[in-house]
Amino acid sequence: MSRFGCLPWGLLLSVMAFSQTDTGSARRANYGSRFMDILLMMTRRVLLPTLAAPLFAAPRKIEVIAHRGEHIECPENTLPAIEKAISLGVDWVELDIRTTRDGKWVLMHNSTVEGTTNGQGAVAEMDFADLVKLDAGAKKAKYPGTPVPSFDQALETIGRRCGLYLDAKQITAPAILDHLRRHKMLDRCVVYGGLSLHRALQTLGYAHLSMPEAVSVTVLRDTILKELNPKVIAFDRRDFRDEMIALALEAKKGVFVDRLGSDDTETAWLDAIHRGATGIQTDHPGELVRMLTRRPG
Repeated sequence: MSRFGCLPWGLLLSVMAFSQTDTGSARRANYGSRFMDILLMMTRRVLLPTLAAPLFAAPRKIEVIAHRGEHIECPENTLPAIEKAISLGVDWVELDIRTTRDGKWVLMHNSTVEGTTNGQGAVAEMDFADLVKLDAGAKKAKYPGTPVPSFDQALETIGRRCGLYLDAKQITAPAILDHLRRHKMLDRCVVYGGLSLHRALQTLGYAHLSMPEAVSVTVLRDTILKELNPKVIAFDRRDFRDEMIALALEAKKGVFVDRLGSDDTETAWLDAIHRGATGIQTDHPGELVRMLTRRPG
């Protein structure tokens, strides 16, 4: 049926015919006026809303991803950073996970602790009990004494309030699944990592959790889409190219792109949305949420 197929043309034609057969000029004028009233009413109620609908359609949902939590004010990869990001209305919190010497899991981006704590050394060479005693708020004046959180503490803090974008720096697929299963988050997590990790998740029956990096047209087309078949694909500044975005969208995959550093601006966010991004990772989640809130349809 055409866009105008729902109009009651029969009613309008009947009124027109009736007005033409009336022999009295006064009556013709009266029925002509009634015809115009009906026509105007139908235009307002049916035709104009039908024409306007595509112009005012709801915008595509854009997921806001808080890089390392909200870490402009808060210490990155900490519970305050998670809480702050959630309070800003984000859809996902991105967190980095590493394994300690004694096989425990903590939030830490760098392989060493110097950058964000008052300690020294490599995470892989420290025991969990010693690492969680470090001050993760040492570089942020408002958050002294903030402990390095465990993976379990991070999952407990997130709860059902948003999704987890897990950057698996150093953790195995079975360990990831064990934590997500215990915290009932298997339906609210995407896992970023190397191809070996994604293949392991696929072997274990959890390919839907994988979010591999697009890398190149060849890798995206021949490995990621054909072999891994994830729900979401990650992009950064290097591979966020139109031909690769088109491949992902044609395969009906989510497109999560990093807009960090010099790309972390409103202009770059709008460009990413225009080019097909379905999620944006940012260091300024509050500003992105506000921009999306006021974005016209």
